[in-house]
Amino acid sequence: MAISNPYQSYQQNSVNTASPGELTLMLYNGCLKFIHQAKKAIADQNIETKNTNIQKAQNIIQELMVTLNMDLDVSQNMMSLYDYMNRRLIEANIKNDAAILEEVEGLVTEFRDTWKEVIQVNRQKQFSQGGTA
Repeated sequence: MAISNPYQSYQQNSVNTASPGELTLMLYNGCLKFIHQAKKAIADQNIETKNTNIQKAQNIIQELMVTLNMDLDVSQNMMSLYDYMNRRLIEANIKNDAAILEEVEGLVTEFRDTWKEVIQVNRQKQFSQGGTA
């Protein structure tokens, strides 16, 4: 019988029990982590690690694109921004350009912070509605 890593078990349970909003927040945080690792790899001149981490960040951006609800007007704008970020990540990878990664990091951070606020507002609404029932 194999003994599982408790941290991996915790991570798996976190993903399995997260709401869709929390999963999106996890994606943004993961994207930021990979961009940060790619910037470090550029500084260390580790091309393979840079490439791997930029590709992971791209995969997350592509997942966010696929999961957009295109019935909402705001989704068209978000799709354009996600597409822009994806193209900039490709360019950063080709040019080994940390400045481009910082630009994308800033955009992802804004999305993440806004998303975090949306989750908090929704939780407050649910709490206040639950308290009046």
